[in-house]
Amino acid sequence: MNVIKSVKEMQAFSEASRSQGQKIAFVPTMGYLHHGHARLMQEGRKLGDVLIVSIFVNPTQFGAGEDFEKYPRDWDRDAQLCASAGVDVIFAPTAEEIYPHGYQTSITVSQVTQNLCGVSRPTHFQGVAMVVAKLFNCTKPHVALFGEKDFQQLVVIQRMVKDLNMDIQIIGVPTVREQDGLAMSSRNTYLSADERMSALSLSRGLSRARELFQQGERSALVLIATVRQIIEKEKCAAVEYVQVCDIETLQDIDVISQPAVMALAVKIGKARLIDNIVLKE
Repeated sequence: MNVIKSVKEMQAFSEASRSQGQKIAFVPTMGYLHHGHARLMQEGRKLGDVLIVSIFVNPTQFGAGEDFEKYPRDWDRDAQLCASAGVDVIFAPTAEEIYPHGYQTSITVSQVTQNLCGVSRPTHFQGVAMVVAKLFNCTKPHVALFGEKDFQQLVVIQRMVKDLNMDIQIIGVPTVREQDGLAMSSRNTYLSADERMSALSLSRGLSRARELFQQGERSALVLIATVRQIIEKEKCAAVEYVQVCDIETLQDIDVISQPAVMALAVKIGKARLIDNIVLKE
């Protein structure tokens, strides 16, 4: 397994792989990897002759007062997980490599970023879109894999790739959960034992919403109220949003007549957790 830190070296490696007819699969991450990332790598290993994983904590997607400096990092553990997943290259650039002196360009995906997490994190997805576009330019993949846990991020990247005519296939990989149902996240490490028990209310609420949907309930308001009631029983849980949206536009809907995503964000202690389920026939 190679570790590449230079943009030019990464581009040269990918160009050489392409010239040899090899298909490149790419998994972008911010490190502190867990089994959810490993699932992305496993799927990437199936789809590509060459598997590249980036580890880069992107400063531009953190807003003022967010946890950039405290975001968990563990290089040795990350490298071990990548090696065990059969990764060929870890691309680990510095911020100076990605954002050179005088940097002044941005990418704005204007509509699907306005709802859900975009309300409280208005600059977040601009940072996500820009860094992912730059990572694509560095790694030159044929296919890139993203977790469905970050559903809005997945939709934003799909929209950007389509709008900019990027010749990259974007694959969404289902959310990986702990045995107790908690969606895997690097931010789960922020939770105390009691807070982690409270965090189970997120998946419990979503599971109940799915049950009601399968029983015929189509009112978004009823499903939202059900989920909120379950989560708000937890003293340390502060609901930021629970919404039901169209899976392509991410606009709120009142009645579920076509595939929809039920997404939520909840503050548990210091950790801001997100989760979702897709509701469809």
